[in-house]
This record gives sequence, structure tokens and C-alpha cells, in this order.
Amino acid sequence: MSKVIQATYHDGNLILDEKLDAALEGQKLTLILVEEPVASTSTEANLEERKQKFLEKLKTYSIKLPEDYKFNREELYDRKCFH
Repeated sequence: MSKVIQATYHDGNLILDEKLDAALEGQKLTLILVEEPVASTSTEANLEERKQKFLEKLKTYSIKLPEDYKFNREELYDRKCFH
């Protein structure tokens, strides 16, 4: 899953503009930080266009999973490379 959420960095903490899905609780996430340009030069349309370009680039790191795919954590940890 990939999603673009805006946040504000304040006092060493990242404050998200919206809450994440409860299913992500306890999961480790990878953040890609993109600094916002100065507000006076950024329009809403420009911001949306940049988000779309970012998501397109992000797709190069994604793979398609079969419809019936189900993640099995136990199976993953049973593999020898994780012991």
C-alpha cells in the first residue's frame, strides 16, 4: 500500500494531518520525506500533480499480487533466513 499523507514536523515529532489505518498499528513503516516548496509558489493543482508523479515513481517499487494472496506472518518467520 502506498499513500501520501501530509505532516508537520514540530519539536522532534511528525504530526500527521490524518490518522493512519488501525491495521498499521505496531507495523514498521518506511517514510519518504518530500519537503514542501514555499507556500506562495505552490498551488493546489501543482501539489496534486507532484503527488501523482511521486505515486507513479513509487509504482516502480511495487509488485502485483494475485487476488487470492494472503500474508502469513508465521510462514515468513518459519523460513530459515529469519532465524
